[in-house]
Amino acid sequence: MATPADPRPPPGSPELIPADGRFGSGPSKVRPEAVAALAATAPTYLGTSHRRDGVRSVVRRIRRGVAELLALPDGYEVLLGNGGTSTLWDALTFSFVERRSQHLAFGEFSSKFARVVAAAPHLDEPDVVESPPGTHPEPRPDPTVDVYALTHNETSTGVSTEIRRPNAAGLVAVDATSAAGGLRVDPTRFDVYYFAPQKCFGADGGLWVACCSPAAIERIERIAGSGRWVPPSLDLAVALESSRLDQTYNTPALATLFLLADQVEWMLGQGGLEWAASRCDRSAEILYGWAEASPVATPFVAKPSERSPVTATVDFDETVDAAALATTLRANGIVDTEPYRKLGRNQLRIALFPAIEPDDVATLTRAIDYLVEAQRSS
Repeated sequence: MATPADPRPPPGSPELIPADGRFGSGPSKVRPEAVAALAATAPTYLGTSHRRDGVRSVVRRIRRGVAELLALPDGYEVLLGNGGTSTLWDALTFSFVERRSQHLAFGEFSSKFARVVAAAPHLDEPDVVESPPGTHPEPRPDPTVDVYALTHNETSTGVSTEIRRPNAAGLVAVDATSAAGGLRVDPTRFDVYYFAPQKCFGADGGLWVACCSPAAIERIERIAGSGRWVPPSLDLAVALESSRLDQTYNTPALATLFLLADQVEWMLGQGGLEWAASRCDRSAEILYGWAEASPVATPFVAKPSERSPVTATVDFDETVDAAALATTLRANGIVDTEPYRKLGRNQLRIALFPAIEPDDVATLTRAIDYLVEAQRSS
């Protein structure tokens, strides 16, 4: 394997090169089989109308597959829209929060929704419950709150939380962008569970999916009838109506829809969410076990119960240059292990999504050990 002083790909050392070197936290590894399936269907699918059954049938597969994967109870519905999670935060601000929301903020992404709501002139100032990066706070019941905004997995720091309803009347909206499909969840504990497909679902971005309870549907419809102005592209009532027709309000990326449908059906064929979560658990055991045994590395998240099984963050001591590690790994085809840029730590961030082979995670740890030794002895 190439060393920091000589980053050219080596002629040998296959035991240090994973079969697939994609470990990015989003966009994530897309399974080659899914790409081949898309190519095979391209002549009759790509470039066709999203209002016709050729595309609507794929949306139908997504809606049914996600409902089965997450074991959604009767009355829950799966909505789709364009724009990704950031767009859905805007839509929730217009179409779901009635007056005041509470947000758990413990990293970059869990804080973004709070900032969107705080800037909305038609809503009251949100209640923001914060904790330092590497930890997570708990929701606190508040009678003035009508939406509790939780995050299942903080992608920037590698912290996961167990989703529980506060002992309060507000509805629960969960950002599951990097969690859905990789972490277990009880759907009775949320009213909206939303995500984008470029993480566990191994597709491209630009789409949001929201699993909505009957209470969430009632809230969406009530706000739509209240006279509040909502841009049509951010109106969840419009998204609801379109989704019931197996469509999106405006033209979607057809390749993204297909890759998402293929990944959901692959997960179901392997054994469903329990299989996917167990596979992520296995990768996490390999990576965190290696970090705990390493003389120079340690898991960034101190509490084992809060360590994410889908996005792992590992700190290195001052004898190791993690940025140089990531650069050298990239030169050898092992990509996107850099930490989240705003966290500013001497660390690597490694995705452990279901499409990533646990054996490749084990090979990655051996490659890091090799490069650390070369770095420290140079």
